[in-house]
Formats: sequence, C-alpha cells, structure tokens
Amino acid sequence: MTPTGIVVQKYGGSSVADIDKLRQVAKRIARTKAAGKKVVVVVSAMGKTTNALIDKAKAVTQSPSRRELDMLLTCGEREAMALLAMAVTEEGLDSISFTGSQAGIMTNDRHSGARIVEVRPFRIEDELERGKVVIVAGFQGVSYKREVTTLGRGGSDTTAVALAAALRADYCEICSDVDGVYTADPRVVSAAELLHAISHDEMLELAAQGAKVLHDASVEFARKSGIAVYARATGKDGGGTRIDWSPERERQVAAVSGQGNLVRVKASGGAAVENCLQILEAASIPLTHLDLEGKELRAWFTIADVPDWPAVKQKLETVLGAALEIGDEGAVTIVGHGIGGNPSIIVRARQTAIGAGVPLNAVSVSPLRITLWCDRQHVDDLTRALHKTFVES
Repeated sequence: MTPTGIVVQKYGGSSVADIDKLRQVAKRIARTKAAGKKVVVVVSAMGKTTNALIDKAKAVTQSPSRRELDMLLTCGEREAMALLAMAVTEEGLDSISFTGSQAGIMTNDRHSGARIVEVRPFRIEDELERGKVVIVAGFQGVSYKREVTTLGRGGSDTTAVALAAALRADYCEICSDVDGVYTADPRVVSAAELLHAISHDEMLELAAQGAKVLHDASVEFARKSGIAVYARATGKDGGGTRIDWSPERERQVAAVSGQGNLVRVKASGGAAVENCLQILEAASIPLTHLDLEGKELRAWFTIADVPDWPAVKQKLETVLGAALEIGDEGAVTIVGHGIGGNPSIIVRARQTAIGAGVPLNAVSVSPLRITLWCDRQHVDDLTRALHKTFVES
C-alpha cells in the first residue's frame, strides 16, 4: 500500500481522565505532527464518565431505553473531543473536532451495539489537507435513519481502525495505560509477558474471548483492510504490540484470556428453544457462544453488552417458565494457530483444569482456540494454570 502519511491514534478514557492527562496527550499528538504526519485522533470519554452516565440512567430506570441511553452516553466522547481539540490548539496546532456523524461513521440501526457499515471521511480529508489535526469522538456513529448510535464496549477502537482503513492510513495506534498485548492479563498472571507481535486472526480470537486491550470488531476491520495496528502505552512514543503478522514461536499457544462476567441461558424443549431464539434475536443479544443440540439450547453472552438485561430476563422468564435456566458462568481460552484441531493440546488443557481442581462445564474449539467453560469463581485460577502449562513451560 502506498504511504499516505496519515496516522490514526486512539486514546482511551484513562489516557484523558483529567486536564493534565489531556495536555500530555496533546503533546504526544504534537510530536507526531512534528514528525511530518497527518494526524487523526479518536478519543474516548474521560475516565469514568461513561460509567457515571450509566449510573444516572439506572437511577431513573433499571431497564433504560437503548435509544435514549445512546443519546446520553455519546455526551461523554463529545466532551473529551472538544477539550482535546482545545489542548492541541494550545500546542500551537490547528485542530478541529467532529462527532461520529460529522466524521462520516455510518452504522446499522441497532442501538447500544451498532455495527459500522460504511465510513465517509470526506470532511476529515478536507481538514487534513488544510493542515489541521482532526479529533473524532469515538464509540459513536449515525444510522441510515439518522439516529445517533453507539458501538458497544470498546467501540472507540473500532472507530479508530475503521477510519484508518477508510483513510488508507500508514498505521493505527491504540493508546492506553498498558504497554500492549500480554500473554495473559498481568493483573491475574504475574508471569505474563508482553507480545511484540501477533496475527490479526489470533488477536481476533483473544478479543472475542475477553482480552480487554482491543475490541474484536476493531481487529476484524484491521484484518479485512490489512491495516497494521499498534497497541501502545500513551506515555511512550514507540514499542508495544504490532497486530499484523505472527512471528515464529517455539510454542503454539500465543496467549490465554479469561472472562468471568458471562451469563448462560439454557432452554429445554422444542418450543422453548424456538421461543428463546426469537427473544434473543429480538433483543439483538451479541452472543459469545451458542450450543444447539436437539431440543436443548445453551447461549452465552456478556451482561455488559445488554444494558436492558432486567427487561430481557423478565421476558425470557415469562415466556419460557420452567423450561428456562439462567446462571452465571466464566470461560478461559487459549489461543494459537492450529491448536483447536490438536487432540493432544485439548487433552493437556483438560488435564490442567483437573490438576487445578477446576470442574469444567463444557469445552469448545475452533482452529485457533480452545475454550474451557467453568463456574465464574474459578476463572482466575484456571487462567493461571493454563498459562503455566502452555506459556511458561
């Protein structure tokens, strides 16, 4: 791809949590601009702003309308983009801020978890040609019905990579308070190591299975467009993890990811299965995994993806009655090329769980991953055990 000189940088909420941090980000942007780059910046809401807005909504109603929640939550990114544009101007640069709709982020019409269907970055391109730094509110877009939409958890990552693809950027930086992608969550596994490079495919599996450094939709965009993404610490101008290609490794397993905030819905009986599927579809529940065998269905999803869960849960209970079972669950996934088709690795993973005293509820595989389902309280112990078996040994 011919270099364009365009760089897209995304800064997470912790990187712009207060005015001092905003100023530090502005200085980093200025250094990139001084290196001769055309800079587009995607910014998340400041610090805990989004959580505070959700708390306000929940104080009004436990099942807020997804449309009105989108209208509320997009305020956080708009605050951050305007303040950052002011801070960049204070560094002596021309800057302009855009909302998602002004930046040309077009989505489907799903609220609280929309998907980007098209990017029309005409205004961004015009302002870059005028020499300006363009600041874009992440996490949001506009539907074909002209409704404001949000992109769900990690949506600012998706905004950044989608813009990088549309602008044919040289690369995209995802900047946060961590150095990059690790072989496991360092807060859970003290022996976790920084990965200097990982393939799009492996990162997509990790992100989909709970790794918090990047959102899975953003990795999907990067893979389709061939954009190189760097996960880096905001306080550093280089280093981090390159998500683009996979280096040769001595071990097959790249990393381990655990998630402990899953909900498992189980429906038994032909009519119950059909009704359950219809309710999940009508509620646009983004499923992590689905098992459908005969007259029994099991579906898993992250509760954070369903802001109106109390209302959805009540409907499931009303319609399905005794045929429904809802419980909390966790899962731990090991990721690496070809491991899902390797019986010896599957056996070692199960033996590791047994050795750690963790009862397994289910095992699922794909070519790049093996996922072990367990009760929520065992996720961290199983993560540490699998990391020791497959990464440390």
